[in-house]
Amino acid sequence: MGNAHNRLALIGAGPMGLAAAKLLVEQGIDFQGFELNSDVGGLWDIDGPRSTMYETAHLISSKKMTEFTDFPMREEVAEYPSHREMKTYFQEFALHFDLAKHYNFGAEVLSCLPMGGSGDGWQITWRDDLGEHQENFAGLLIANGTLSTPNMPSFKGEFSGELVHSSQYRYPSQFSGKRVLIVGAGNSGCDIAVDAIHHGTSTDLSMRRGYYFVPKYVFGKPADTMGGAIKLPMALKRIVDGAILKWFVGNPQKYGFPKPDYKLYESHPVVNSLVLYHAGHGDIKIQPDIDRLDGKSVHFKDGTSKDYDMILAATGYKLDYPFIENAHLNWQGDAPHLYLNCMHPERDDLFVLGMVEASGLGWQGRHEQAEMVVRYIKGLREGTDSALALQKTKAQGFDRATGGMDYIDLPRMAYYVDKATYRKAVTQWIGKLEGKQA
Repeated sequence: MGNAHNRLALIGAGPMGLAAAKLLVEQGIDFQGFELNSDVGGLWDIDGPRSTMYETAHLISSKKMTEFTDFPMREEVAEYPSHREMKTYFQEFALHFDLAKHYNFGAEVLSCLPMGGSGDGWQITWRDDLGEHQENFAGLLIANGTLSTPNMPSFKGEFSGELVHSSQYRYPSQFSGKRVLIVGAGNSGCDIAVDAIHHGTSTDLSMRRGYYFVPKYVFGKPADTMGGAIKLPMALKRIVDGAILKWFVGNPQKYGFPKPDYKLYESHPVVNSLVLYHAGHGDIKIQPDIDRLDGKSVHFKDGTSKDYDMILAATGYKLDYPFIENAHLNWQGDAPHLYLNCMHPERDDLFVLGMVEASGLGWQGRHEQAEMVVRYIKGLREGTDSALALQKTKAQGFDRATGGMDYIDLPRMAYYVDKATYRKAVTQWIGKLEGKQA
């Protein structure tokens, strides 16, 4: 078991938890993993107790841009893998690096309480088939994911049909014979709308704001692999990418989509051209924001109304760490305020992994985050200069690594970073912590 005084607790065996587990093993740091599900894969396991996956879900980034560098996906895996292929990938990853033995599966963490001051460790309480347990750990790594607690809007009035959040959506047959209104046109909303078109009697999409739509393929190649070699400044990238979008996507406004009131990349673009295809064919109608509900009628803000049997809110998720008090995580506004999205300014025994979103970051970018954290923990234990420099930097106050981007003010954008700025900062710290540079 190792020295209990040095053991860390790691919560989660999704992609982020597995990356951390692999790195902890490599660096010889003792830890105990906890996972609510009976297997690895996190939300990519549709059968998991808190999975919010749906049958037709696929990655919106291509496998080459998403996979872990040291464990590429198999050749036969599709360019845009399905959730089943993803679950298999994480099972293979865990098997390859022999990670399962470090986890308690079927273990729900109930509470994490600090034992005294910063650095004194944590008392963890969890529940499994055998009952409740409590143990003390030197540090806590939280990797329970960001997409499991639904962000359900409240509507004025009452709806007498079915009102569900996209987290409750599993199979397209749920739409059979229904007039469907999807609320929210993010990536899931557009995905699910395409399912509803094929199965419901009618499908409308209510949007509060405009989006930029990105096709999955450009010139026959996955769009996210385009321009990978050339690093353009953002102002120029917007012009080039904007021109490509005009060629491949045209003008979504002509199908009734609202015009975005922000610049390209100030919010997450929607990687879906099928929804535009269907809008062009009249299979889906775009509606404005909802004003109120009344029986089966939905009244929109432009004064029109229409009847529906089902409203599905694809309104995203809230960050949620139910087993630890917000105060311990330095919450500010809609997200914990942590150095490079993972390090507490004062505490050195608490890290949040995977609370980072960026266009094209992939799992490798998240693996780098975990590597920085694990090397930092090791460096602190060895008292290295680079670890002490990082400790000082994170205590001095910091801004999010937005690269000067003015992201729109939404809860889901509260932990959004600019990929280039973020990866540069993280890889520089890794280099220093590895002792490759002064």
